[in-house]
Amino acid sequence: MNNELLEALTLLEKEKNISKDTLLEAIEQSLIQACKNNFGKADNVKVSINPETCEFHVWAEKTVVEEVTDDVTEIALSKAKMIRSTYELGDTVNVEIHSKEFGRIATQNAKNVILQKIREEERKVLYNEYYAKERDVVTGIVQRYLGKNVSVNLGKVDAILNENEMVKGEVFRPTERIKVYILEVKDTSKGPKILVSRTHPELVKRLFESEVTEVRDGTVEIKCIAREAGSRTKMAVYSNNPDVDPVGACVGINGARVNAIVNELRGEKIDIINWNENNAILIENALSPAKVISVIADDDEKTAKVIVPDYQLSLAIGKEGQNARLAARLTGFKIDIKSETQAKESGEFDDLFGDNGEYEESADYEDDYTDKNYTSDDYEEEAAAESTPENEEGDAE
Repeated sequence: MNNELLEALTLLEKEKNISKDTLLEAIEQSLIQACKNNFGKADNVKVSINPETCEFHVWAEKTVVEEVTDDVTEIALSKAKMIRSTYELGDTVNVEIHSKEFGRIATQNAKNVILQKIREEERKVLYNEYYAKERDVVTGIVQRYLGKNVSVNLGKVDAILNENEMVKGEVFRPTERIKVYILEVKDTSKGPKILVSRTHPELVKRLFESEVTEVRDGTVEIKCIAREAGSRTKMAVYSNNPDVDPVGACVGINGARVNAIVNELRGEKIDIINWNENNAILIENALSPAKVISVIADDDEKTAKVIVPDYQLSLAIGKEGQNARLAARLTGFKIDIKSETQAKESGEFDDLFGDNGEYEESADYEDDYTDKNYTSDDYEEEAAAESTPENEEGDAE
């Protein structure tokens, strides 16, 4: 029996990741509970278990008395002397209790105590395992649709991908493998409840950490991300090593690294720009691929006025205002974009134009930041497809 118990505990420890000490504690509590159910109380019951052999003994501490009034806690002097002749009145005698003497109900209750403890520990182990993965990306297998939500198996437990956390238009097939971002892990009586997302901006960040070594080891930092899930993401990066180009590291040779992430996100465009502490330069970079003539940023008001060439206005604003909107989210500035013609007509930026009405670039103006940014190839196609009326202007926040 002891060998069978030892094998069972070893198997449970391996499969369920529940420590043997915890299981032995559960057995101890079940034996005490069985004694309580069988005798009515168990305050004087002690259990001894050898963790190496799983051999156990149950003892009841009884006081030696002349006349027994409680069989559970007292023992007659005559019976005590049969155990050991030196016992006297008032001494405490350890009387062994054999588990096979328990009744059927007591045995069943003891079994339930052990099973309940195993279930509790299993839930606890699963919760701790996935709680440690909260705010991280994991690979799951699509199980089935639950209404408009999707059940995703993460290995040992199923997670819920809610409709509002799915990319619009994304359709999954059963057994399909997808990467999801763990939003929250809740501890419930039925086990951990895990909520995952495919739309969270951190999903993109975690994917770059897994794909790009320089991001994973901290050489390249992802400073901020703005995302419209399923369509486009803008990401600002910075290198802590002057010899490492942060944009190039994220893009990879022939775009291999960024393309792997784009494929995982099912074609979502990703624009990677250089981070700069100068907010004006950061805004210029954020509006990439559009060329910018001037940026006047108010750090206190968190507003910026931007002038772009007439032919670049539509590109700067983007399709349905997306480029300007993402740039505003990325930088935290409310961005007002005007074309060169609009700026001249409004007179707001007269100091930027000379007597001949042409834009005059200052000697210290840095104009090479945009060229160092990575943007999706279809920008020019989008720009060509859009009209560029001279009176068009953009205001994004």
